[in-house]
Order: sequence, then structure tokens, then C-alpha cells
Amino acid sequence: MNAATIDRIIEMAWEDRTPFEAIKYQFGLDEKAVIQLMRRELKRSSFELWRKRVNSGISHKHIKKRADGMLRFKSNLQRQITLNKISKR
Repeated sequence: MNAATIDRIIEMAWEDRTPFEAIKYQFGLDEKAVIQLMRRELKRSSFELWRKRVNSGISHKHIKKRADGMLRFKSNLQRQITLNKISKR
């Protein structure tokens, strides 16, 4: 894995809205692999802070835990963006 891919996975893992299923779909890494990657790439204190956030009741890192059971990984507005321009409505 190159540095840009690792950075993107870490960014997605930090976001509360991005479920582990999205990371698996996009990069092929399950939750256990993401945890190992985060442990290897982050400072210990940063990793522990992230684990605390993921394990708390606030995080929605699993689709099953979400109230709406959201299965999509993109905003509806992203379909309208083409060539870095947002189409007018």
C-alpha cells in the first residue's frame, strides 16, 4: 500500500460517518485489518483516543448500529458533481 492510500484509510477511519463496511468495500480491509493499520501508523496516544471514540456509543462505525441502516457511502449531491464543477439545480 502506498502512503496516499494509507492516509486515506486513516482519514476514513477517523470520520464518525464512515462505517468500516465502506473501508472494506473500497480498500478490502476488514475492521481487524483497519485496527492493525491504525495501531501501526498512529502514535500510541492517538491510537488509544481513536479506539475510545470507536468503542463509545457515539460512533457509528458499523452500519448495523446506525438508526437509519444507511447502506450508501456517498452523498446524493456527489452524483451532480462533474469535472470539479457543481451542476446548477
